Amino acid sequence: MNDRYNSQYLIKDGKPWFPVMGEMHYSRFRETFWEESLRKIKAGGIQIVASYVIWIHHEEGEGEFDFTGCRDLGNFVRLCQKTGLKLFLRLGPWAHGEVRNGGFPDWLLKKQIPLRCNDQSYLEYVEIFWRKVYGQIEGFLHQDGGPIIGVQIENEYGHAGGLRGEEGEAHMRALTTLAKKIGFDVPLYTATGWGGAVTGGLLPVMGCYCDAPWDQRICEIEANENYVFSSRRNDAGIASDYQIEDSLSFDAGKYPYLLAELGGGLQPTHHRRPVIQGADIGAMSLCKLGSGAALLGYYMYHGGSNPKGRYSSLQESRATGYPSDLPEINYDFQAPIRQYGQISDVYKEIKLLSLFLNDFGNEMAVLKEEIEHQELSPEDMDTLRIAWRHDDEHGYVFFNNYQRHRQMKDHEAVLIGRCKEKADFGKVSIRSGEYGFFPYHMRIQGKELITAAASPLCILKGESETCVFYGDWTPDFQWKDSLPAEVLHISRQDALNAWKVILDRDYLILSEQYVWEEAGDLRITGGRHTKIRSYPELKVIPKQFVRTGKENDFICYERNVKGRESTVRFHEVLAEEAYRIYEVEIVYGENIEDCLISLEYAGDSVQVCCEGEKIEDHFYTGQAVEMSMRYFDFPASLTVKVNVLRRTDRIYLEEWPKMTEGKICRLWNVIVREEFR
Repeated sequence: MNDRYNSQYLIKDGKPWFPVMGEMHYSRFRETFWEESLRKIKAGGIQIVASYVIWIHHEEGEGEFDFTGCRDLGNFVRLCQKTGLKLFLRLGPWAHGEVRNGGFPDWLLKKQIPLRCNDQSYLEYVEIFWRKVYGQIEGFLHQDGGPIIGVQIENEYGHAGGLRGEEGEAHMRALTTLAKKIGFDVPLYTATGWGGAVTGGLLPVMGCYCDAPWDQRICEIEANENYVFSSRRNDAGIASDYQIEDSLSFDAGKYPYLLAELGGGLQPTHHRRPVIQGADIGAMSLCKLGSGAALLGYYMYHGGSNPKGRYSSLQESRATGYPSDLPEINYDFQAPIRQYGQISDVYKEIKLLSLFLNDFGNEMAVLKEEIEHQELSPEDMDTLRIAWRHDDEHGYVFFNNYQRHRQMKDHEAVLIGRCKEKADFGKVSIRSGEYGFFPYHMRIQGKELITAAASPLCILKGESETCVFYGDWTPDFQWKDSLPAEVLHISRQDALNAWKVILDRDYLILSEQYVWEEAGDLRITGGRHTKIRSYPELKVIPKQFVRTGKENDFICYERNVKGRESTVRFHEVLAEEAYRIYEVEIVYGENIEDCLISLEYAGDSVQVCCEGEKIEDHFYTGQAVEMSMRYFDFPASLTVKVNVLRRTDRIYLEEWPKMTEGKICRLWNVIVREEFR
C-alpha cells in the first residue's frame, strides 16, 4: 500500500481511496472488551481507528510509566491488526480531548518551563514520552506489515493555545522531525487545521460538530452551518471557548477535504447539555459527503470512561483552567457506540454511508462537488439544499431538508435538479427532516442505471452480485437498453438494521441488534426473543435459531431463550436538601451475556457507586443512564446519588423536567435489558 494523497483524495496502492475512520480511546475503555468493540467498529463500516495517546494516562507521575490494563497500547495495536482495522495514532503531546491539562501531566506543568514550543527542555520530555510510546508499537507500523498508517502531530495548535505564524509552524516541524527520528515512519502525517491552526506543512484535517457544548451561552444557539452544502471547510464553532478564528493557515486547494473530527456525538458540559439524535449526525455526514469530503472521520465513534487517576481525577474542569466542567468519569459522548459498547441510533444512521463508501468510495473519491446555492444561510428553512458529485458522465445528487432544532418546509413533488442535463429524477416529495442521495448513470455489473430514486447501500458477492438499494420513495429504476442488473431494494428502516456479513458468501442480515462474523461463524446479539432476516437464505442456520418463514426476499429465523429473568429493585435510603441516595439491588437471569440497567432520573446529576467506589457519573439531559453490569463484573447492588436540579441553575437543557417548588431530585425508575449471544 502506497498511502499518499493529491489535492482531491487519498491514494492507496496507486488508486483513489475513500476510507471511513472512527475514534476510540483505548485508555477510556476496559481492555477486556477491546476486541469486541473493534469488531463492532468494523461491522459499522469503519476501516481506520483513530486514538489519542494521552500523556497523563501513561505518565501521571514523572517517570512512572504505565502501559498496563486499559493503558496497554501495544495490546490495542495488536487487536487492531487481528480484527483487520488500520490505526491512526494522535500522538499529541498536547491532545485536548476533554482531558485534564489537555493531556499534560501535572508534574510537567510544575516544571514551569515553556510548553508547546521549541524550548529544549520541553522537547526533551516529549522525546522521553514518545520513545516509550514507540516501544509499545515498534514492529506494527505499516512498513512492518502492521496496522499503523498515520500519525497526527499536536492538536488545534495555534488555535487552542500554542504559537501562531512562523514560530508555530517551526514548532510543528520540530515535533514532526522528532517523531520521525524516534521511528514513527508512516505514510500519513496530519495536523488539525481548523480555526487558524498551524500545520507545519502536514496534511491538514478538519472537523465539524452539530452543536457546541463548550459554548458559554445557556440558550439555543444559531442554526448550525454544517447542515448546508458548502465549500467552506472551517467550522468556526469548534473550540470557540478558546477563540474564534474563521480562517485557515494553509491553501485548502492543495489538500483533500479530510474530516478527522466529524462529530459522532457530543459530550455534555455542566452548563450546556445538548441531546444528540441519529438524524443530527446522519444529515451532517451527508452534507459533508456532498460538499466534497474525502474522509469521514468520526470523533467520537466509541464512547468510554475516564480511567481512575493516581493523584487526581483526569477530566477537563474549570478547576484546571478550562472554561467548562465535565463529568469525572463519563465520556459517553452520545457516540455511535456508547460508553459501554451499546449500539446507538447514531451508529445505524452513519452505517448507511459507511457501508456505501466501503463498496463505492474509491469511485466517489474522484467525483468533484457542485453545490447549488453556495452561500445559502442555515436559517433558510424554505430552500431545498442540493449538491452533486459528478464527472462528465455520471454521479450522485445529494439533498438535505434537515436542520437541527428547526422545522424545514415540505417540498411536494419537486424536481431535485439536473446536472449538465445528465440526469432527470422526475418529481419527488421531500418532507421536513428528510435527506439522502440518488445515483445517475451508475455502472453495476456492466449494466447502466440511468437514474433511481433510491440510495445504494452495498454490494453482496456470491454466485452473482447483488446491489442493495434503500429508501422510502418509489425507486423507479431506469436502466439503459432495459437491461437491469440484479438489485435488492429495502426500506430505509430495514437499511438502518442491515448488517453485511461475509461467511461462505456475502449476506445481508436484518436485525435490530448487533450481528457480525467471527472465525467464520455468524454471531448474533439479542434479547430473550430474537428475530433476524437474511438475504439470501443462510447456508448454516445459527445455533438455537429455527427457520420461521419468508418476508419478501428475506428468510426469517427466530430464537427464544427460556429461564430465570433478571430483576431489579430500588429504594430510597437517604433524603437531604441537596441530594437523595438510592440502593439498587440486581438479581441476574440465567445464561445472560450482559445485563444493562437504565436509571431514569431527574436532577442536576447522578453518581453511581459500587462497594464504595464511584464507577459512573452523568449530567442530566433528560436521557436515562444505561450501564453495563458485565463491565463491572455483575455487582449485586449499586448506590445511586441524585443531586438536586433547581430552575434557577444556569444550565442549558433542551427540555426541563417538571418541578415542585422550583426543584427536582428523584430516581424515577430502573429498567433492565438482558443481552444474549
